[in-house]
Amino acid sequence: MFDKPQAFLDRREAGRQLGKELAKTDWRDPVVLALPRGGVPVGFEVAKELHAPLDVLLVRKIGAPGHPEFAIGAVVDGKDPQLVVNEEAALILGPSSDYLEAEKKRQLVEIERRRERYLGARASVPIGGRTAIVVDDSIATGSTVKVALKALRRSDADRVVLAVPVAPRSTIEALRDAADEVVCLSTPEPFHAVGLHYVDFEQTSDEDVIQLLKAAAAMPAER
Repeated sequence: MFDKPQAFLDRREAGRQLGKELAKTDWRDPVVLALPRGGVPVGFEVAKELHAPLDVLLVRKIGAPGHPEFAIGAVVDGKDPQLVVNEEAALILGPSSDYLEAEKKRQLVEIERRRERYLGARASVPIGGRTAIVVDDSIATGSTVKVALKALRRSDADRVVLAVPVAPRSTIEALRDAADEVVCLSTPEPFHAVGLHYVDFEQTSDEDVIQLLKAAAAMPAER
């Protein structure tokens, strides 16, 4: 992890650099899980560098009753979808178990819709006994990533690794306990808008995600 400010040409170039850093470690049977949409171009290059399969990790937030903009938890997809609840927020707002279960089902419908859009009929990549490497283009508050990591720690993955090109140092430190290992290329302080750390930070489209996942599926995964 480097403290110096670093500007990447674009997400793919950041992914290539991140992949080279990750390749210094001999991960056990890695699978790259990219957070869409911005994490997919980064994850594509990481997967290519590691000769690992690429999949998306979909996270849908659950809003408080009557206040949907206030997140009290999230649903994370996978073989066994996980509901992760913010216990402090839930204690204050008191959502019922029926409410949480209904919201989980509703968000799972949206997760399946998005997964089908991105992957078509292709099955999810199994993570049992493997090193799950969660990739995004950056992290701001870390709330979504933290939920994703917490859900993966409950899964049958052998190890859970977080890998990002750039993030605030304080956020990275706060996430260290959520993963077995954290890899971040640049942790500038003060940390300004994410886009300032990329020359080209154009929004990643659904079509970009679809094409990159198709290309990744066609790549050989042998190490």
